[in-house]
Amino acid sequence: MQSRRKFIQWSALSLPFISATKAFSKTIASKPIVVSTWDSGLAVNAEAWKVLKKNGRALDAVEVAANSIEDTINCCVGLGGNPDRDGKVTLDACIMDEKANCGSVAFLQHIKHPISVARKLMETTPHVMLVGDGALQFALANGFKREPDKLSADAEKTYKEWLKKSDYKPVINIEQQQIKAKKTDGGPFAPSYFDDGTPNHDTMGTIALDASGNLSGACTTSGMAFKLHGRVGDSPIIGAGLFVDNEIGAATSSGQGEEVIRVAGTHLVVEMMRLGKTPEEACKIAVERIVKINPEKAKGFQVGFIAINKQGEYGAYSIQHGFSYSVTLADDGGKVFMAKSHFPK
Repeated sequence: MQSRRKFIQWSALSLPFISATKAFSKTIASKPIVVSTWDSGLAVNAEAWKVLKKNGRALDAVEVAANSIEDTINCCVGLGGNPDRDGKVTLDACIMDEKANCGSVAFLQHIKHPISVARKLMETTPHVMLVGDGALQFALANGFKREPDKLSADAEKTYKEWLKKSDYKPVINIEQQQIKAKKTDGGPFAPSYFDDGTPNHDTMGTIALDASGNLSGACTTSGMAFKLHGRVGDSPIIGAGLFVDNEIGAATSSGQGEEVIRVAGTHLVVEMMRLGKTPEEACKIAVERIVKINPEKAKGFQVGFIAINKQGEYGAYSIQHGFSYSVTLADDGGKVFMAKSHFPK
């Protein structure tokens, strides 16, 4: 299992400093293509691209992409993630293919690859979603290994520090305050990390269009740090954290999941693309719908959407400045973009 630090180093080495050019417009239509949330999505996309460049299925590509970050010791995805307020790491994930088949697990503990459990559920049962002990029982019955109930070193340190005050105050992605970006207009930019080298992101969402023109998506997370035990966000909810319509497009989200759930965010994005909006325009509409509910409240949290349409065009939009996303459509390592935002930097 690679360490978080190695994961960061891999991402940084794979991303050369570039500037926006017409040759790589953020609206370019292409297939195959894979798009993931955050700059750490570059390494995730690289795994998906191994499948897509061989004319593989988008569903297989997004699963291996999610598996790759679930394998890392990471603050916000997988068993290495930060725990809830009871010190337990609980995982949420969902997956959806081109035929509207979907699988989801929530509040799952002890299993390294929740996305693969979600796919197994999708492909072997009539159900869409399992939670808690039921999801764990299903995973164990289908050959998934039960991992030790032990926090990663970083998560344990962070949790002990949090226990000193026990305040639950989610922070807008701090990346917006410490970003080392050279572009802020939606163009490609250099990697962005905290000053200590820690990547800032939460949910990993990945959407892909394969060479056959079929779409799939996956979403995986350990959820908000220090949440109430049992809390589930948007990530495992079809139509909130992820939605795929093979006739139109696919979308996924990252940020404060409760706000995405309120508007069925990714379903809204896809429906806007159905009405002829570009991926970026559709993401912007979903963001504005969230902000409109409570404009003052919206100043204090982050939500970002990414989307691709059936033609292979892609785009993103977020509430706050600082939401990045990774795009790979050639065997060149991919590129990272800063999403446009409702509130300026």
